[in-house]
Amino acid sequence: MTSITSLEREQQREARRIKHRSWVTSYLMILPAMAFLVAFVIYPTISMAHMSLYYGNAKNPYKKWMALGNYSMRDDFWVALRNTAAYTGMALVLVMILSILFAQWMYKSRKLNNVAQTLFFTPHLVAGVSAGFIWSWLMSSQPYGLFNTVFNALGLPSVRWLDSTSTAMFSIVLMNTWKSVGYYCLIIMSAMKSIPTEIYESAKLDGSPAWKTFFKITIPMISPQLFFLLITITTGSFKVFDSVRIMTNGGPGDATRVLSMYIYDYAFQRNNTLGYACAAGIIMMAIMVLVTVFDFAFVEKKVHYQ
Repeated sequence: MTSITSLEREQQREARRIKHRSWVTSYLMILPAMAFLVAFVIYPTISMAHMSLYYGNAKNPYKKWMALGNYSMRDDFWVALRNTAAYTGMALVLVMILSILFAQWMYKSRKLNNVAQTLFFTPHLVAGVSAGFIWSWLMSSQPYGLFNTVFNALGLPSVRWLDSTSTAMFSIVLMNTWKSVGYYCLIIMSAMKSIPTEIYESAKLDGSPAWKTFFKITIPMISPQLFFLLITITTGSFKVFDSVRIMTNGGPGDATRVLSMYIYDYAFQRNNTLGYACAAGIIMMAIMVLVTVFDFAFVEKKVHYQ
């Protein structure tokens, strides 16, 4: 009886050692990611929240205690927020619609579609700054602007793509759509190819028209990927900076001055407004969190998980 008890105790100790090693190994595996998260997300966020309570500049950010005084946003903040919302809305609608349409077009395995996939994905590999310079040349109002050169050759008037308040924001949306639609298109197309063909065959036997099959079968079945696109495009659009900086620098006037440029301007281009810029950054982060929470609380209910 004693030998059995000792054996059981030894087995229990061995089980605890295995569990402990598994626990340590698991945490060692996620340690690099946790360290990266703490160093580049959590600490900067806490530091930004701390600096938002002070008045000062980048060299001396703790010059004067302001408490919540920096959180009284100026009028130009609401202009930047409105521009950001307009950019996000246009980019979200345009990218999602084009991604779905192109994915549907490239769904079938054909040689032309294989080439098209490569061509569509290539702009995603172009650096944002490089893409901004390329499209600044394409949309330039100067004689060397390619788009207006083609328009004039066809007898059409020139368009002030980046110099007019009515077209500047859409021009930036167009450039970023060109850059990102191929990436999202491949995600949706992969989701479409994962749908069992038996479902489409059953719908065809039932005499379901193509448009009804698309909206009643394809869209619900790829809704998890569409929800992923909704979250990533929305959060990415709130952080747009490089293309705006290169193509319009926030102009003409304040027509394309988005929140990221607004925060950059007050943090590094003006004197003693770093705390105010940090407060604006905290508010922008809070808005992004609220939008994401809203999406998960209400929009995700419409997602069909297989």
